[in-house]
Amino acid sequence: MANSAQAKKRARQAVRNRAHNISLRSRMRTAIKKVVYAIEDGNKEQAQQAYQSAVPVIDSMARKGMIHKNKAARHKSRLNKQVVAL
Repeated sequence: MANSAQAKKRARQAVRNRAHNISLRSRMRTAIKKVVYAIEDGNKEQAQQAYQSAVPVIDSMARKGMIHKNKAARHKSRLNKQVVAL
């Protein structure tokens, strides 16, 4: 357990930051799933709209350091390839 005031504060901040990061990660995963579900339904227009809204979310996560920039690029590339193939 934290003993100093500084360590106690850092522990409180870690809890708050973890909750924030979980919500951001969930937002990204939901955006990706929307694209995947639209692709599975075969709805090209809906898939394109979902992809257009997912790209800024994925880029935001890469900018914030939540995911690596190469992982963000990989997600966008794979999703785009599937949307174009419809």
